[in-house]
Amino acid sequence: MMSINFRTLDLNLLRVFDEVMAERNLTRAARNLSITQPAVSNALRRLRDVMGDELVRRAGAGVEPTPRALALWPTVRDALRQLQHTLAPGEFDAGIADKTFLLAMADATAAELMPGLVEIVEQEAPAVSLRVLPLTTRDPRRLLEMEEVDVAIGYFPAVVATLAARGHSGVGMPFETQRLYAGQYVCVMRRGHPLADAPLTLDNYCEARHLLVSFSGRPYGFIDQTLGALGRERRIVATVNQFFTAGRVVSNSDLLTVMPRHFVRVTGSNDELVLRELPFEQPLVHVDALWHRRAQHGHAHEWLRQALQRSAAAAFAGSPLAGASLPITTQAGA
Repeated sequence: MMSINFRTLDLNLLRVFDEVMAERNLTRAARNLSITQPAVSNALRRLRDVMGDELVRRAGAGVEPTPRALALWPTVRDALRQLQHTLAPGEFDAGIADKTFLLAMADATAAELMPGLVEIVEQEAPAVSLRVLPLTTRDPRRLLEMEEVDVAIGYFPAVVATLAARGHSGVGMPFETQRLYAGQYVCVMRRGHPLADAPLTLDNYCEARHLLVSFSGRPYGFIDQTLGALGRERRIVATVNQFFTAGRVVSNSDLLTVMPRHFVRVTGSNDELVLRELPFEQPLVHVDALWHRRAQHGHAHEWLRQALQRSAAAAFAGSPLAGASLPITTQAGA
């Protein structure tokens, strides 16, 4: 790897590089920077000479970054954003701010948080827009790294555990989390299901046919991890990517599913479904907000995080879990 003399490096080149990486298009990058496209091309040429790497290549109507550029960009973007926040932090006046926030979450989470969040926006920030994108992974760090969303909200046990472990060892990571609420998962079936009026034992649970809510489509989830630790497994015959869809399918079939207890009340299928305690111990599911550290000092992002906390607190006021829901039938020996 070639040696780089940082003292003689023109930092404006890094601003151009950051914009090109964000847009993947020289024309749009030039427009955003208020310079000409030849100036962008010249800046990239100079940075290529410094870095000893091509950085971007032509690809269709835009450009494609090299592996070196992809590895370099997160550090460059973090440094530029931190410098901007320090030198020109700017204020966020919610009453007049015209901004769009991008949130990634599952439908069960959105059903709880979005009503309160929309109410806050309507009352305090009428020009602010909210866009909820589907959460398709239990590890949304790439989405945050690439700034495809401002905050990801969901159950991220592996990510949270990794952040905690790195923090305790003194090794920092560029992500932060905030606990919003805790939820309890329960077994859900249709009224009239053969197991609806019988003890739900581990044996008949595993022998039943199951529907899994899987963001990735993979027919294996955290319930299966718990069963695997017990030396058991269940038969998953279908997967869907939304809890609402799972409720509709289960209410019209003999499949069992597992969903957040609090979500059942918003499916519109209350009268069609029976909730049962799982026949094994399952820890509470903690729903966390996850964001990239480079965003946390921005006043707009701070306002968004506080609004999310307020919405969660209002949704689950008085409950240590995930709010009230349908009563759960408990059977001896379950």
